[in-house]
This record gives sequence, structure tokens and C-alpha cells, in this order.
Amino acid sequence: MRLETVVPALPRASRGKNEARRVRVSGRIPAVVYGAFKEPVAISLNPKDITKIIHSKTGHNSIFDLAIEGGETTPVIVADEAYDPIKSTLLHVDLRRIDLTRKLRVFVPIHVAGESKGVKQQGGTLDIITRSVEIECIPDDIPNNFDVNVTELMIGDGIRVSDLPLKPGVRVLTNGDAVVAHVVGVKPEEVKEGDAKEPEVAGKKGKKEAPAAAAPAAKAPAAKKK
Repeated sequence: MRLETVVPALPRASRGKNEARRVRVSGRIPAVVYGAFKEPVAISLNPKDITKIIHSKTGHNSIFDLAIEGGETTPVIVADEAYDPIKSTLLHVDLRRIDLTRKLRVFVPIHVAGESKGVKQQGGTLDIITRSVEIECIPDDIPNNFDVNVTELMIGDGIRVSDLPLKPGVRVLTNGDAVVAHVVGVKPEEVKEGDAKEPEVAGKKGKKEAPAAAAPAAKAPAAKKK
């Protein structure tokens, strides 16, 4: 989405760790702008300007104007950024020049709204599988997000990427068969060990088995005649 925002920048004469450290000490951050068949330019920015754009509603899909002092003013988009692993402060940013007449590939988030009837009435579970999709369109047609309402979904129902509402000029590159969200039934709990019933003994309950017949007594050997 195109923002009515102009971010001022200062050119940097050199690169390297020492230069980057000097820039950060001054309260700014090093950055590079590239693309659109032009040479990369090393610049420095106020980190608050970029942080505000990254955390805006349109986030990384925000297109804004970069005004380099004594140089070009061009529409750009945030391509990459680096943060301090401990303080989480912004350390560096890469900006890509945008040709507003050429198609651009970006990822757009999916926002899921509503309470599924399959969850509320049938006790199912809503699984969100795909949270963003890749699209291709000219920069001015990039949507902020795709809204998906799951209210009418029952157990077994789902929404696929091919079901997303698209305006003319926007082409989805993500597989159309990919599931965005679906409602599944709750799996029955497994029978706990020891809860299973013991197998019943054959025969009627309470009936005693007949005792085994006693073996016949052995005959005494006959007395020998004298």
C-alpha cells in the first residue's frame, strides 16, 4: 500500500563496521537503498521513521518515499532489517526502490475473524494453517490483508487459498489448494492403562466348575501262590 510518507535520509561516504558504529552513536542507523536497475546507495536514517512504518497496519508492504539529501527521491519498500539480539533495537535496514508501473511480488497476511459454528455448536477445533499468501500485482494494488470469516464453518468444512477474495489485477502465487483454515472434530481421549475391562470368564456367572474326577486307585499286586 502506498503511504503519504516521506522519510529523509543522509548519504554515507563510506561503509564498514567503524562507519556503522559512528552512525549509530549519532542516533541514526546505516541503511542501503538498491534496485530499479540503479546503483546501490549507502545512507543513514532516523530509526524511529522506519520502526513506525514497519509497525504500521501495512507493515513490510508499505510503500513510502525516500528523500536522500542532495540526491534522489524515490518510492521504496523495506526489504530487510537487522536487530540487536539483546536490546531488540533496529541496527540496519535495506530498502528496495519500487517502479510503480511494474508488478511486484509480496506476501500479504490473512486475518481470520468470527467464531465457527463447528466450534461453538459441535465442539470442534478451528485450525489456522496458512497465515499469509504470496501475490503479484502493481504496487498500488497491494492489499493490506485478506479478511476471512469462519463463522459458517462446521466440522469438516474449510477455506482454501482459492476462496480468498481478489480484486482485478491481483494474482495469487500460493497454491490455491492450500488450506487457510478448517474445523476438525475433537479426537476421543485414549483409554488410560488399567481402565480397560478384564475379559469375562467363560460360563455363567456364579456357576462353580465341577471338581476334576479322582484318578482310580492302583490295584495291589496279586499274592503269589506257594
